[in-house]
Amino acid sequence: MADWARGLNAALAEAIMAARPRVVAALAAQLRDLDAAEEAFADATASALALAEPPRDIAAWLFVAGRRRALDAVRKARGEARKADALGEVTDMADILTLPEPIPDERLRLLFICCHPALGAEVRAALALKVICGLPTGRIAQLFLVSEPAMLQRITRAKAKVREAGIAFELPPRKAWPERLGAVLLALELAFTAAYADAGGDLSAEVGEDLGVEVERLALLVAELLPEEPEALGLAALVLLARSRAGARVDGEGAMVPLSQQDCSKWDFARIERARGLMEAAARAGRSGAYQVMAAIQLTHARRAFDGAVDWGAALRLYGVLLALRPSPMVALSRALVLAQVEGAEAGLTALAALPAERLALARPYHVARADLLARTGQAVEAKAALDAALALDPPRAERLWLEARRAALT
Repeated sequence: MADWARGLNAALAEAIMAARPRVVAALAAQLRDLDAAEEAFADATASALALAEPPRDIAAWLFVAGRRRALDAVRKARGEARKADALGEVTDMADILTLPEPIPDERLRLLFICCHPALGAEVRAALALKVICGLPTGRIAQLFLVSEPAMLQRITRAKAKVREAGIAFELPPRKAWPERLGAVLLALELAFTAAYADAGGDLSAEVGEDLGVEVERLALLVAELLPEEPEALGLAALVLLARSRAGARVDGEGAMVPLSQQDCSKWDFARIERARGLMEAAARAGRSGAYQVMAAIQLTHARRAFDGAVDWGAALRLYGVLLALRPSPMVALSRALVLAQVEGAEAGLTALAALPAERLALARPYHVARADLLARTGQAVEAKAALDAALALDPPRAERLWLEARRAALT
């Protein structure tokens, strides 16, 4: 194959990956079946890669091609012509391609659908991460601290329940949004957690887009749609504050730079100010919540750019509030690290020792935190063992380079 052809194929494959979440969401809304939508997208992708020339709008082409294949499958497998015809035919692809936005932004709509109250809260979030964000099952499993087979089983069962329960693929009335909001925010939080953990952009290459950018857009859209919901504003502020540091998170060698060592001059101060505005609006509602507290914690770090230091006492108090609102091993882990800043590394290690080590065995932050505190108390051998445990959990490239450098420094 000529070099130009290889380049064309690579560019087309990249465009297909970037279009995947939007196309799958739109297909799911049309077909009312999450598995069918993913299968239709896969069939359309195979056809697109075989084309002599790429379409002008790959997202529109994939949507139309996938939809047609799904309709053909319905007719062939079930003989239900009426059911297929009810979905409608697309007879002129040129008309689709010339529309300014051939596929509407279905992500937020499908996010609310996946977060149907008939599904458990964590299952809703996991399903949303798989279908809407396109996260690999292994990445989702890491977020929930479970094995990949266990997470695959959960997602498969959730899809089946959506199909068998006849859950409507339409945005519920506005009065029903609050009962789904918590799961929607959790899905966005977890998606951003995955994106943020990948400082070097490996995940973006894997899913075909910058997931951090997309979660920021969706979080701000939810805040715009529900300005009376302080937790929606809090999540949007949290994402903005974390995204404000994107330009300072990787050094010249491609290694991750910890927050405490980042060059504040590289932070995006416009995002910080926008986040402060959202937090003030949330505070006026008079209903505090976990996302507002999490945003306040991030703001204590952002203040280092203005005050030259982090108010660790304030951060510790905020983590105490967060732990009361959302008790979890990961929150307790973060609090232990802040406690070490206030009372010393030994106090932090004592707090870590009280956490469920078996449950946190698959959490890289747990091993990294132990390594840091062990090194600070002079336990280099134990610190290296903790770093080895973190490295064994397949960190993204930027984090791996940083961990390897820390381990080498201990030697």
